Amino acid sequence: MPLFDHLGLTITDLDRAVVQWDPVLRALGLETDGRELEGGIAWSNEHDTELILYRASDPRAEHHSVGRVGWQHLAFALESRAEVDRLHQIAVQAGWASIREPKVFPRFSERYYASFVEDENGIRLEFMHNPPRTDLTTANEGDNA
Repeated sequence: MPLFDHLGLTITDLDRAVVQWDPVLRALGLETDGRELEGGIAWSNEHDTELILYRASDPRAEHHSVGRVGWQHLAFALESRAEVDRLHQIAVQAGWASIREPKVFPRFSERYYASFVEDENGIRLEFMHNPPRTDLTTANEGDNA
């Protein structure tokens, strides 16, 4: 059972958000039927947390800004550096802004490889790969440096 059951995010333009979020969430293995229920559209699978995007009651409301009180970012742990690169590319092609290109973040560890993207609402995602120290040889086979 996942630690979190679901995560709901409110966005200004739900239709546009679906265009941005759907390719990324599907690449992560989540599915949606695309139906709007109670002002939101949900993606999930039988094993993971459900993510729901809700239509803002006031589309003129201020967008989120990283660094303000509230949401910072959501990180997705991926199996390889190649997966980080792939998800980053999918997000950018879907209209996400690239905040940090895929790279090693040595301030965390020499194994920590990640990228950051942000949607039109200021919602930021991280795609990351951080293999355990003991799994370095097998975890990085075929990864891009």
